[in-house]
Amino acid sequence: MVHRLILLGGAFLALMIQASHAGPCTPEIDGLQAQVDARIDAVAGSGRAAAESTAALQQHQPTPASIAAAEQKLGEGKPEEAALAALARARAADASGDKAGCDEALALVRKALAH
Repeated sequence: MVHRLILLGGAFLALMIQASHAGPCTPEIDGLQAQVDARIDAVAGSGRAAAESTAALQQHQPTPASIAAAEQKLGEGKPEEAALAALARARAADASGDKAGCDEALALVRKALAH
C-alpha cells in the first residue's frame, strides 16, 4: 500500500512538473500516449509468448517501448512501434513549440492506432 502511494505521488509530481512545461499539444500527446499504452498491453496479452529478456529476469519492469520492441521481434506490434516513434517526434516538436510539427506527428499516431 505504501509503495502504491509513493508511486502515485511520484506520478502526480511528474504530471505537475510536466504541466508547468507544457508545449502547444502536450494534452493531446498525453491522451494518445494512454491509448498507445493500452493498445500495447492488449496486443502483448493476446499474442505469442517469448522467452523473458535479461532485464525481465533481473526484475526490471517493462516499458511500453520495450514491450513494443519485443512484439516486433515476434513479428507483431508494428503499428504500435510506429505510434511510439511518432509520439517521440510529437514530444520533440512540442518541446520546441512547433505546433505544426506536433500536429503532423500526432496524425501519424492516430493513423497507426487505426490499423
